[in-house]
Amino acid sequence: MEIVQFGSNDIENKLASMDKGQLDDVAFGAIQLDGSGKIIQYNAAEGDITGRDPSAVVGKNFFTDVAPCTNSSEFKGKFDEGVKNGDLNTMFEYTFDYEMKPTKVKVHMKKALSGDSYWVFVKRL
Repeated sequence: MEIVQFGSNDIENKLASMDKGQLDDVAFGAIQLDGSGKIIQYNAAEGDITGRDPSAVVGKNFFTDVAPCTNSSEFKGKFDEGVKNGDLNTMFEYTFDYEMKPTKVKVHMKKALSGDSYWVFVKRL
């Protein structure tokens, strides 16, 4: 199995070629969103962090339906700005606390190499 390093410069390139099973084996949360925030993919590691069933959240809006605690200028604001400018690539610490025990995480958001989708990578701290 190929090791994928959280925060690496080519992370979205490595994940783009993975099937669902391989994406589920990644050691950190990986969520693929469209430009409006609708979930395209949500891996098993992210489900473990949030306690949500990945198959139940695909197709929902990440910021309003799944993780409303991220619907803030510190999180969604950065996403929206990167989408608007076409250059999303930011890393920051955040606390997930919607319907779960508050969990401090490091977030890396990045535009996918092809198409109009975006990755949100999440690692527990």
